[in-house]
Amino acid sequence: MSLLTDLVARGQTGLSTGGEWRASSDGGTLDVLDPATAQPLAAVANGTTDDALAAVDAAAKAAPAWSAGSSVATGGSAPDSPGFFFEPTVLTGVNHDDPILEREIFGPIAPITTFASDDEAVAIANNTIHGLASYLYSEDLGRAMGVAEAVEYGMVGINRGFYSDPAAPFGGVKQSGIGREGAHDGMMEFLETKYIAADW
Repeated sequence: MSLLTDLVARGQTGLSTGGEWRASSDGGTLDVLDPATAQPLAAVANGTTDDALAAVDAAAKAAPAWSAGSSVATGGSAPDSPGFFFEPTVLTGVNHDDPILEREIFGPIAPITTFASDDEAVAIANNTIHGLASYLYSEDLGRAMGVAEAVEYGMVGINRGFYSDPAAPFGGVKQSGIGREGAHDGMMEFLETKYIAADW
């Protein structure tokens, strides 16, 4: 726990949110520029920051119900600089029924909770309407594969934080989407199935 917190805190000291900035281009969005060409790559909405702040605020209000010593270990706010950024945040002592575990935040927030068994970990992970991606780390690959098969997510990363690949199907389950992009499954999304029944 302390190692993760220390790594995130050290990463914050070298986090750059400066550089050359342009004014918002379209109703509360900011262009993300390619450093090599200075051309816009994407537009970031301020809703991401608002969602992250709301999630941390809700977690902070629930803090008295957490176990002793729980807190926002590091981060927890938006830096005072141009752009729509949110500090890498670690929340410790989070209860299994805390609402932050049920939200799809899309921000750098790591709520830390504990479990006593693989079955309990799977139950906690599946207790949400979302199911885009999950990650797990283990020295026991067989155990990790068992958990990966049990969690209700469209994608699972084992001992890695990045799994996107054009040859792999990308997509979620439950309220995190229907269908896939990439791989054979993604190609099938562009096709129509025809059923022909005939007697002769």
